[in-house]
Amino acid sequence: MSKILTALRPEIVPMRGYTPGEQPRGGKYIKLNTNENPYPSSPAVQRAIGMAIKDGLQKYPDPLGEAFRVRAGQIYGFDPSWILCGNGSDDILTIVTRAFVGQGERLRLPYPSYILYKTLAQLQGAEAEEVRFTDDWRLDERFSDSRPATGIVAADRVSTASASTGATPLKLAFLPNPNSPSGTFIPVEEVRQLARRLPCPLLVDEAYADFAEDNCLRLVREEENVLVSRTLSKSYALAGLRFGFLVARPELIEQLIKVKDSYNCDALSLAGATAAIDDQAWLAANRTRILATRAKLIAGLRDLGFDVLDSHANFVWCTHRQQASQKLYLRLKEQQILVRYMDYPGWGDGLRITVGTDEQVEAAFALLKAMV
Repeated sequence: MSKILTALRPEIVPMRGYTPGEQPRGGKYIKLNTNENPYPSSPAVQRAIGMAIKDGLQKYPDPLGEAFRVRAGQIYGFDPSWILCGNGSDDILTIVTRAFVGQGERLRLPYPSYILYKTLAQLQGAEAEEVRFTDDWRLDERFSDSRPATGIVAADRVSTASASTGATPLKLAFLPNPNSPSGTFIPVEEVRQLARRLPCPLLVDEAYADFAEDNCLRLVREEENVLVSRTLSKSYALAGLRFGFLVARPELIEQLIKVKDSYNCDALSLAGATAAIDDQAWLAANRTRILATRAKLIAGLRDLGFDVLDSHANFVWCTHRQQASQKLYLRLKEQQILVRYMDYPGWGDGLRITVGTDEQVEAAFALLKAMV
């Protein structure tokens, strides 16, 4: 190992790191692999960004994004002081992890779920404690136990701390709801009970909540230890803009502001995000279209012999009864259709397929019919 690498913190070198989904820059791919919205964002977004450029970019942006906070507060029924803006929801997750979790402490997450959560724990020199979902994608009492959970997945630990004992503090829990890769949803009242039993804050990651029938925003008011993160990448078709936000109690937001980068959201993303969230008519129409195609995707896959979970997101999780998931993924890729092949040790593998346009879904069906 070179001298420069030996100077790194010992947590860094053994890390696998988060691997994003494939983003090919050449060729004409049908992308059904990274849960992007297949439709252009609201026209108001382009107009707002154009105005921001016209006004000039020589000055720093608003460090708190007050215009967005005000409009989001009006839409969701919160005072702006309950909202924190972020450079995508990944930035929000990072800020919260840095604020709550220290070296040798524990961060709890469900398994399988968003892979980044483990990476964030490792960056803190903390333990990522993965608690398995039940067979019906629920979380039992192990998830809310203050002690190290039994039956957990053996998480990679890069911490220099000693092995987990009952004295190792549990400082934060993540709950993606709807979950990825499954698209399943834990009812709000079940989330409430999990939060009440947990000895730490619970961050409910609602990246896909706009495609579900319910959400946990009301719990932020009603349960002191609940935080909710959102992103504009999926339902607002702004994955390329990078904007997310957190809803939490004002006294916590005040502390998290100390942890975030000084100007973590640039002027263009603030302008575009504010315009996007203001156009609730566009959101409603886009959601209706995505949900209709999602129903066709689920029905079509089941007709082809796939086992498909009911989804509350803009993607579906499926396995075929006779064909290997990885083989199907590779054959689709050869024909320039990208889906996400995911393999979870100790759990199994499968395909996560984003809800595209009707035409994109039909193109995938045409190839899959020949394969299966």
